[in-house]
Amino acid sequence: MKAMEIKKGVHWMGFVDWNRRLFDSLIPLPDGTSYNAFLVQGSEKTVLIDAVDPAMAGVLKHQLDTVKKIDYIISQHAEQDHSGTIPLVLEKYSESIVICTPKAKDLLVDHLGIPVERIQTVADGETLSLGDKTLRFIYTPWVHWPETMVTYLPEDRILFSCDFLGSHIAMSGLYAGEEPYVIEAAKRYYAEIMMPFRKMIQGNLKKLQELEFDLIAPSHGPIHDHPERILSAYDDWVSDKVSNLVVIPYISMHGSTEAMVDHLVAALDERGVTVQKFELSTTDIGKLAMALVDAATIVIGTPTVHVGPHPLVFSATHLANVLRPKLKYAAIIGSYGWATKAVVQISGLIPNIKAEVLGTVMCKGQPQDDTFAALDALADAIRDKHLTF
Repeated sequence: MKAMEIKKGVHWMGFVDWNRRLFDSLIPLPDGTSYNAFLVQGSEKTVLIDAVDPAMAGVLKHQLDTVKKIDYIISQHAEQDHSGTIPLVLEKYSESIVICTPKAKDLLVDHLGIPVERIQTVADGETLSLGDKTLRFIYTPWVHWPETMVTYLPEDRILFSCDFLGSHIAMSGLYAGEEPYVIEAAKRYYAEIMMPFRKMIQGNLKKLQELEFDLIAPSHGPIHDHPERILSAYDDWVSDKVSNLVVIPYISMHGSTEAMVDHLVAALDERGVTVQKFELSTTDIGKLAMALVDAATIVIGTPTVHVGPHPLVFSATHLANVLRPKLKYAAIIGSYGWATKAVVQISGLIPNIKAEVLGTVMCKGQPQDDTFAALDALADAIRDKHLTF
């Protein structure tokens, strides 16, 4: 791939990876991704902002063939998919210096073996003159590591946002335009990576309000040429507002839990409550995470395996706890053969979810009329709570 000009003296570099389907050996990538780096050439100094994943080092090296000098490499985030190729760039440009936050310095040394003497740290708000262009560094911790920052180029009204406001999506063009599927991809990205740090992101968004920019250039996904769209979406996602939505992650071994889930879905629908159910043996965990961004209530459905929850329910519950969604209410339903401790064990798995528990419905064997009546009562309780917002 060739470098592409964004503004005079500012070029996109990197690689659009259409074929990658898994990130961090965990996160599904149904639409691929991109690894974005940006070359900023001022009248006096030249800077490379971020560097691609090491697997794409050859692409970046080729794109830099005609670049005679790089004075600084900006590491906005120390993780390998952003900074992994920095050692190669340092080798090619022997006088270049890495610029990062103080917290990133140790990480770059530990993870990538970058020599301490080639790292220069910057303070929050500090600027770097490139001659006719200026870079301003703004700390944005916990999007999604503690050391992250963004870089602002006021002369060209560009915000280089690193992981913040990015998306895992491969596209043939550089710009997001007004395509709704870009915001959908960004929501998945937020749900899977950023949601645990929702409160910190609220503060970071306030910092961006002080800046004037026409373009947001993240390190994954297309450049936002209508920045108000992604900023508005983030404002909604990180707010305390929830939707009239119940998410039901579940699995069923012999049909009992499935029958309970289906009855509850129908009961909620009759009461005007929207439901999304996720059968955990086949579901895309990214879709589940996206639903949790807006949901008011989670209902966990599980059969009992050796007196505890099914292993896939255990895993999904752990994931929900890690993601820290803004859920208001929770419930547990399921079945067992002779005895169960599933409710106690699931409750112990979600200490980060500060939700009001609306009830539990557990049945022995196949659900009977009393079980269905209890599920109807649970549906009533959920509807009544959802009517308050």
